Amino acid sequence: MTQGEHAPNAADLVLARDRLLGRGRAGSVGASGGHRLSPPALREALADLHEFWLTAHAAQAGIGGRGEGVALLAVGGLGRRELVPYADLDLVLVHDGRKPVADVAERLWYPLWNAGVGLDHSVRTVGEALEVAGTDLRVALGLLDARHMAGDAEIGVRLARAARDSWRAGARKRLGELLESVRKRWARAGEVAHWVEPDLKHGRGGLRDLGVLDALAVAQLVDRPGEDVQAARTLLLDTRTELRRVVGRPRDVLRPQDGDEVASALGLGDRFTLVRALSGAGRTVAYAVDVALRAVSSAQPQRRVLGVLRRAPERRPLADGVVLHAGEVVLARDAEPGKDPGLLLRVAAAAVRTGHPIAPAALSRLGETAPELRAPWPAEVRQDLVALLGAGEGLTDVVEALDRTGLWARLFPEWGAVRDLPPRDMAHIWTVDRHLVRTTVNAARRVTSVSRPDLLLLGALLHDIGKGRDADHSVVGAALATQVGHRLGLSKQDVDTLAAVVRHHLLLPHTATRRDIDDPATAERMAETLDRDPVLLDILHALAEADSLATGPGVWTDWKAALVGDLVRKTRAAMAGEPLPDGVPLAADKRALAESTAASGKPDVLVAGTRPATVTIATVDRPGVLSRAAGVLALNSLEVHAATMGAHAGVAVGVFTVTPRFGSMPDPSLLREQFARAVAGTLPLAEQLAAKERDYGGVAADPPEPRVLWFDHEAGSPDVVVMELRCADRIGLLHSVADALEGRGVDVRWARVATLGGSVVDSFGIPKGAGPGWRRAIENAVLRACG
Repeated sequence: MTQGEHAPNAADLVLARDRLLGRGRAGSVGASGGHRLSPPALREALADLHEFWLTAHAAQAGIGGRGEGVALLAVGGLGRRELVPYADLDLVLVHDGRKPVADVAERLWYPLWNAGVGLDHSVRTVGEALEVAGTDLRVALGLLDARHMAGDAEIGVRLARAARDSWRAGARKRLGELLESVRKRWARAGEVAHWVEPDLKHGRGGLRDLGVLDALAVAQLVDRPGEDVQAARTLLLDTRTELRRVVGRPRDVLRPQDGDEVASALGLGDRFTLVRALSGAGRTVAYAVDVALRAVSSAQPQRRVLGVLRRAPERRPLADGVVLHAGEVVLARDAEPGKDPGLLLRVAAAAVRTGHPIAPAALSRLGETAPELRAPWPAEVRQDLVALLGAGEGLTDVVEALDRTGLWARLFPEWGAVRDLPPRDMAHIWTVDRHLVRTTVNAARRVTSVSRPDLLLLGALLHDIGKGRDADHSVVGAALATQVGHRLGLSKQDVDTLAAVVRHHLLLPHTATRRDIDDPATAERMAETLDRDPVLLDILHALAEADSLATGPGVWTDWKAALVGDLVRKTRAAMAGEPLPDGVPLAADKRALAESTAASGKPDVLVAGTRPATVTIATVDRPGVLSRAAGVLALNSLEVHAATMGAHAGVAVGVFTVTPRFGSMPDPSLLREQFARAVAGTLPLAEQLAAKERDYGGVAADPPEPRVLWFDHEAGSPDVVVMELRCADRIGLLHSVADALEGRGVDVRWARVATLGGSVVDSFGIPKGAGPGWRRAIENAVLRACG
């Protein structure tokens, strides 16, 4: 009989699966007339469907019954009966080696492949499977879920039992391998609790970690997970199920654009409610895994050394009332938590400093007996807090442990509003609370750059504390920082400085990237805003870097650092009363370029530096120079950060700060040739940029709504106004916007471009226009250019 005659038809399986998944969005009715299945019911139905198909067709593939020595086992989601939509089938064809099974395997796998069903499969004897499991941790863990599907049940059960017995006997020896694999996975996938786009399966606190807990329980090294962990499992599974049903494909990373629909299907309102619920679940699972791995790692049997039983671990003093015992930070025997208000902070600081976790028993005892700190805090307790905040990288895990047990909220009641709060700015990769802690860790590396490291650390911890409320978070945060400062016992002057740090934490990066910092009025306005306080300026400088680094990759760049540093230097000079540059529009080398261009009549281009680079263009002054130059730079994959237009000797001179998106800078002769063609009108910029967008990606699938804002008093010159554009980034955007402005007769004096993830904030200094409809006409033209 031919393969086609034997091959089971999997099309019916796919059709039935799609019918189950096609029962619509929330509240809708499917093609079969049934109501939409809940996530648990859908997983059950999918497991039943696939199990029925495999059972019914295994015989057709040649898998016999009892005594035949061949069995089909399911592992993974189907083995656990937790099959989510579009999941691969993990199958093992096990046999006793008495007869060939290659043809049987092909007849079983082929119809699944042909129908496009994801398949992870293997064919092994019991001995081969156990041998592979002995060297491959993934296989060993997978076999713990093995469940008989069809064929000779005796051989299938034999493998499942042997795999569990083997794991139970050797699990302790494989703990190092298990811990290494877990940590590598966490490093790749991040955290469910704190990432804006959590990986529900692989992230720390996700479903894979629940598998680790189950494996440790099978080995009888830890107890079965409790009710809180089981509730977290249900939420993670339900969210993963709905996410795949919503997007119609196998995806485990929850993105903001899918969050509202998934949340609605789960009855959780919106994506912010869902993400906060997932954060709680992720915290629960991550904490359970941490405790379990710590417990099994430290529970090594005592050994005899030269016939003498090894002594119990010593208790090494770390701080007053704090010791290290068996790899954990614990309370000293004579510690009195009820009478020592600073003990909690000393325990936390010791944990960060040594890199050892706080023992759960110590956290429990502190939670039960540590006194509430009354305002104002004693000076020594405040010093303990600063020591904790400046202790370094381990702060993240210690704050997490304190927060889970309610101890962090005891120190900072204001924390509740930002706990697990998803940011609304797409550039952020962390929840707000984790972002605050990561900023503090970064700030600890900058404490030597400021005269008040304590205020830098406190400002880093509190700079976004005002988020989660329906008001400007900087204003709300400054009020909360004042409240916290008084409670900590800071002097009035220090409270005012701390509040100003929070109030103005965005001032430097926003001004540097969105305003003309070469205008002396910009530095003078900065100095006035900061009450001419150089201490505050230095703290804000350090915080700008720490905050940006904790936001996401690419937010703090060499270009941004240089720009902020330049603004700080000019502001410091203004504070000191030193003379500022007079705002000469063109430096000497730029004037020389203009004069040579005027003499030759030919456009010219100069390139200096690499990352970032400065590209200077010069051509006879005429409308459209900025848009043409921006178009040529975009064609060569150069990201523009700043642009200034000037004129000298009848020549327009544009100075662009750029970095290559890919590779290195293009040859200046190529830029010169293309710019000359663009000026002459022989280079079809619009068509070539459109083709480049098609090839390399244009606007995001779900772009933010573009907005235009006006600032009348921030351009320095009284006859110039700042127009700020906020929209989705795309190739050639600056060219399109500049072309729209030039088409309205607008002479752009300068431009600043700030890229934030997939969005941009572009600022343009333009001459003020006249008439009530002037701004509206400009806005309409620019918004159309956003595409």
